[in-house]
Amino acid sequence: MPKIAPLNDGFMAAVDLGSNSFHLAVAKLEHGVIRINDSQSEKVQLAAGLDHNNNLTPEAQERGLACLARFAQKLDGVEPARVRVVATNALRVARNAREFTQQAERILHRPIEIIAGREEARLIYIGVSHSLAADGKRLVVDIGGGSTECIIGEQHDPLLTESLHMGCVSFAKRFFPDGHISEKAMQRAFTAARLEIAPIARRYRELGWDSVTGSSGTIKAIANALQTLGWASPEGHITSDGLEQLRAYILQFTSSKDINIPGLKDDRRQLIPSGFAIVHALFAAFKLQQMNYSDGALREGVLYDLLGRSRSEGDVRQRTVTALQKRLGLDEAFAARTAETASQLFEQVQESLQLNDDDAGLLERAAHLHEIGLAISHSGYHRHGAYLLMHSDLLGFAKPEQESLALLVGGHRRRLRADQQDSLLAAGGQRLLHLCLLLRLAVLLNHSRSREELPNIRLTANPETFQIKFPRKWLETHPLTLADLEQEQEYFLGLGLTLNYA
Repeated sequence: MPKIAPLNDGFMAAVDLGSNSFHLAVAKLEHGVIRINDSQSEKVQLAAGLDHNNNLTPEAQERGLACLARFAQKLDGVEPARVRVVATNALRVARNAREFTQQAERILHRPIEIIAGREEARLIYIGVSHSLAADGKRLVVDIGGGSTECIIGEQHDPLLTESLHMGCVSFAKRFFPDGHISEKAMQRAFTAARLEIAPIARRYRELGWDSVTGSSGTIKAIANALQTLGWASPEGHITSDGLEQLRAYILQFTSSKDINIPGLKDDRRQLIPSGFAIVHALFAAFKLQQMNYSDGALREGVLYDLLGRSRSEGDVRQRTVTALQKRLGLDEAFAARTAETASQLFEQVQESLQLNDDDAGLLERAAHLHEIGLAISHSGYHRHGAYLLMHSDLLGFAKPEQESLALLVGGHRRRLRADQQDSLLAAGGQRLLHLCLLLRLAVLLNHSRSREELPNIRLTANPETFQIKFPRKWLETHPLTLADLEQEQEYFLGLGLTLNYA
């Protein structure tokens, strides 16, 4: 598995494009612990900029891009391999997300990963767990602008992860438009949150926890409000009794802008009613008595995950691939031989096709999973595999990476249709198409499933032509491979490419 540059001798950075706020953290690894040297947060409220068709408005995009332009200067001194940019719920649901991310990537000069809800939950838990000293099982909740993540974990390992479709910005728009507060609106928001939590509440209560921790600006604001008003626990924790007092206090006001809590910022003031309704519902659904607050959050989780990716044993993506293979009963030995062949072919053409180490990892993971569709049916199993990978929760994988993985598996055999070629080019350009061709050749060369070791095969390539050279007379003694190459040559021609072999 390829590794990024070691992270023990320089800075690294995480950028979190949240639905409410954008966050930047620049850190350094010191004696095995990540120390944040610089951080910056700005309220962008992308979720508030989603129109009725779930498109980001030009104004919302402008706010986000302006913020990233300010972040970009702080990233200049960090090596690109040590920077990770993730985006959450607002860009998960925005129909024009790619329009925004393409502009953002030009500003940051880094790719943007739109992560799935459960992946966001996993990363949040990692960030929070590194800020806590207590042992035992933990329930961690994080209320964002567009989603709320609930996780039960032990030490640094999440056991249950869920992402719920409710957030302080989306609930503010839905139940408290223009900041208007009423008993009816508060009850409707509370009930809607309870309905969101209901499908997971019993399973979470059955697994249980020893401590409860909240992260995010919403929970911090409520914890601070309770302390300021004298309704927090002696340790400063949020309590169920304190929440009842805060509810009555909020309902004294008819507009969020009038809520009088010393130290509460104006941009957070307008989100207090919606954020409170969600916290109140979490306490009721999980039967909580108190919750403490942690500064650990998504960006810290991204940093620790980035550190893990530099160590083969720490890359959760590899563990996800291995778990899928075992769960679905794949032929792991055959997958490993195919992956080894793919890696050997990749190394020979990496420079000529301008591929990088991330591409090598993507190709290797696709090779390990190329038969995943057999769990459904042998007929058209490449299509079944693409569907499974596109729609599964794959821990450690960003949405674009997951899409690329699915497209590679879906295109690894039979004729590559014009729409498949278009999808590959749209998702990753010529780079992804070339990876697909390398995967096809690796699968083809192992088609017989023979345990005979492959000979020394030489591959050369440019964007239009692939040339494979075998040892003299080897193809004559391997007619199945020769027949496969003849068929593959026709498939290449259908793509406007040339495959030569000798």
